[in-house]
Amino acid sequence: MAVMAGIGLWGLDRGGMWGDESVTFQVAQRTVPQIWRLLHDVDAVHGLYYLFMHAVLTVHPGEVVLRLPSVCAATATAGLVAALGVRLAGPMVGLWAGLLYAITPMTGHYAQEGRSYALVAAGVTGATLLLLRAVEAATARAWWPYGTVVTLTCLLHELAVLVLCAHALTLALTRVPRAVWSGWARAAGAAVLVLLPLVWVSQGQSAQVAWLVTPGWDRAERLVRNFSPSPDGVVFWASLLLMAVGLRARALAAVALPLLLVPPGILMTVSQARPLFHDRYVLYSLAGASLLVAAGAGRVAGALGRVRFDGRRVRVGGRQVHALLGVTGVLALIVTFVHQLPVHRQDRSAAHRPDNLAAVSALAHRQMRPGDPVLFVPSVGRLAALAYPKGFRQVRDIALRESAPRSGTLWGREATPEQLRHRLASVDRVWVVAEAYALDPRWSPRDPVERAKRAVLAEQFTVREEHARGGVVLRLHVRRALGDAPATDEPSTGVATAGEPFAMRRDSSGFRVERRPSVVDRAVPRAP
Repeated sequence: MAVMAGIGLWGLDRGGMWGDESVTFQVAQRTVPQIWRLLHDVDAVHGLYYLFMHAVLTVHPGEVVLRLPSVCAATATAGLVAALGVRLAGPMVGLWAGLLYAITPMTGHYAQEGRSYALVAAGVTGATLLLLRAVEAATARAWWPYGTVVTLTCLLHELAVLVLCAHALTLALTRVPRAVWSGWARAAGAAVLVLLPLVWVSQGQSAQVAWLVTPGWDRAERLVRNFSPSPDGVVFWASLLLMAVGLRARALAAVALPLLLVPPGILMTVSQARPLFHDRYVLYSLAGASLLVAAGAGRVAGALGRVRFDGRRVRVGGRQVHALLGVTGVLALIVTFVHQLPVHRQDRSAAHRPDNLAAVSALAHRQMRPGDPVLFVPSVGRLAALAYPKGFRQVRDIALRESAPRSGTLWGREATPEQLRHRLASVDRVWVVAEAYALDPRWSPRDPVERAKRAVLAEQFTVREEHARGGVVLRLHVRRALGDAPATDEPSTGVATAGEPFAMRRDSSGFRVERRPSVVDRAVPRAP
């Protein structure tokens, strides 16, 4: 836990929220009635998290405080993984499993994000430990803590409900008596019953995940690499080998293997018909990988401890040998972490995230003059002004009709196409804050307001200045002189990917970052 806390706190003040974090930041600072109104239209799946963060940001609304709950949750998860390892395979395996979880780059990445995924991972791991305790206690009262934690975790993110399938397989593999099945079924049924209203509401908001694609074998391979302390090289292949050896530790494998395979497997299968899969939605399955690798290392250590030296058997239970093997394992993990240090260091740079809204706001503050009109293309780009209003404080949002908090939306309601044309007709210059994909000529938004923005800019304005910063392009458009022909195409910025306006790129830690028409967890299909 100390190691995980250190990794999580390292570089936490990197500066610059990206899109998803800015949504958490600005929504959590609304009043409870405003948050409740928003959830009726969008982001119901994150409702409990927003209410929790509302209480957290009341203490101090800042970037570090925004990410602290994720650091604390990752720290708790590392301790819970270690506790599972101790209970199922002994202290040495528990120590290694907790450290493996802590040094995995994917863990560190989400430990530093102001989103709910680290909290969900902590809830799932805690529920798994409570499952073992309830099975051991074999009393009706013992299922109450398990059911409560599972319910709260599923309310933080509804896809955590897949852990119930993993737990059911664990009970089947361990051949528990009928009374245990009965207690688990009541707890799981209560959790599902509480979750049903959220599922019903979120179904009506399914356009939020319209940007997700059908996962293939490449996604499965990437998930396997993300679950390793190193995505390639000797460490990766050694991890796979140790994971296979760890299957021989039956008690631990009966818990870790379902946790590792069942939630991702179900989500990938369902996503063949309706795409819902993303690595972060099954972050909690990473605990299973850490446990299996540690169990495999424990089996290897046990075998080494039984090697004869000079005709004498050195027993693995001996304190000196046990301590030596434990220290050797810890040193191996330290070497692995040092090897991956450049990945961890890069992940703590604001430039490593999909966008940096602080940099966008700073650029706007330097370039825009007081009173200048600004146009966000598409409207999701207004997140920069909502998260960092200082850079846009003296300019005029020419398309905005009603603010985000008052309208119960994420980034506000805009004027109608006719109103927008009338407003733009009264200005000779306008700053455009644009997402890279929106500058691709082939981008065809469904929203008539977005189409009106593109049409007016192409017909009546020309680009005088262009700046790119934080994943966003800032352009100064000036009114075209009489007699000038309208532009037939938008000038290239060098930041949009030709033919792939919503392309994906792999970052150095092995997992991908989406360039898409909206922020993570929501994709209002090319419309506000």
